[in-house]
Amino acid sequence: MRKPILALMLAALAGPLVAQTSPQVSSDLTVDMSPQQYRICNDRPARPTWMDEINPREAYKALTLMDLYELRAWEQIVETGNCACDVRFPSWEDASEEFDEKYLLDSAAEHTTAQRDIRRQRNDLRLAVQEICEAQGNW
Repeated sequence: MRKPILALMLAALAGPLVAQTSPQVSSDLTVDMSPQQYRICNDRPARPTWMDEINPREAYKALTLMDLYELRAWEQIVETGNCACDVRFPSWEDASEEFDEKYLLDSAAEHTTAQRDIRRQRNDLRLAVQEICEAQGNW
């Protein structure tokens, strides 16, 4: 008597699965809570707490602030010719204040437009910033 095709397929699939061994699972569930280490400038200021606690539906706000923060830092690097860690990674205070004044109450669509504009400005500075920072070992 022939077995139905479905039974044959299930038997073929079940064979190799039964023969496999279970992966080794460690009961040690430790989490490394040491501060993140970067290639350069490890003493960066902590970003505003709200950025880590924001509802995912409003994450665009955090992205706008991050873009603005980097743009303002890059402008300082080009203006001063200095890529020291405190210039490349300044306090978040000025960028946060500017964000609150200009973008806090904007819609998601307005944030998208602002991000596009900020990124365009930042990209215009990229080569100059990279040249300065590479020369100073901070790229």
